[in-house]
Amino acid sequence: MCDYSLEMYASRPARESEKYVTTRFPSGSIGLAAPGDCTTAVCVQYDTHLNLEGISSDLQTRLGVQPAEHVIFARLEHGAYRDGVKFGNGKEISLQLLGSGVGVTLVDMHVAPKAEAPAQKQDILEPAE
Repeated sequence: MCDYSLEMYASRPARESEKYVTTRFPSGSIGLAAPGDCTTAVCVQYDTHLNLEGISSDLQTRLGVQPAEHVIFARLEHGAYRDGVKFGNGKEISLQLLGSGVGVTLVDMHVAPKAEAPAQKQDILEPAE
């Protein structure tokens, strides 16, 4: 959603396929914003799939992740900040630890998977009598 620390700012819901960036707001808290607009917090629902780009090399090493990762936006149960991300390897971190300047794109979950080719009908041979 939008962390409590961002409640004093204007906010709006995130939109699928729109690009955002982790941004340090004037209060010092890090949240999501449209590039160039550090006055409006962008709120994401928990369990939303995101693509991250530009993860710092330090974080890559500490978490065992790549510069770009598919993550799930998560509500953290520990710490002062509750908005975070969960990586495919199970590691979870607060947006605060992700830092500012990381690119974020909501994954379009409504894209239909590619249709598989229909299974070939196999002839069944019966034993000769």
